[in-house]
Amino acid sequence: MQIEPMEDMGAAGLADAGIEGCAEVFKALGHGARLKMVCMLVEGEQCVCKLQEAVGLDMSTVSRHLSVLKRAGVVSSRRQGNWQYYSLDLDCVGGFVACLAQRMAKRRGA
Repeated sequence: MQIEPMEDMGAAGLADAGIEGCAEVFKALGHGARLKMVCMLVEGEQCVCKLQEAVGLDMSTVSRHLSVLKRAGVVSSRRQGNWQYYSLDLDCVGGFVACLAQRMAKRRGA
C-alpha cells in the first residue's frame, strides 16, 4: 500500500484518507514486540518462527501481535506448508521507523 506524501494531501486529505485508519496503524506500531517484528520485516519476508525467536514470546502471543498488525494493514501473510510467512504490506513504515531510530540515536547522543 502506497501513501501519498503529506504535502500533497493537506489536512483535508488526511481526513479523507481516514484519521481513524492512521490512528490504528500508530496503535499497532505502539508495542515494542510488534515494532521489533516490523523492523525485521523491513528486511523482507519472515517465517513466524523467526519472528517468535526474535521477540522471545510464546507463539500464541506472537500470533496475537501479528493479528493486530495485519488488521491495521501493516503486514500481510501467506501459508507455505505448516508455516505462516509475513511481509510488510505498508511500504512507508520502513522509512518511518528508520527516521525514528535516527532521531532517537541523536537524542541519546545529545
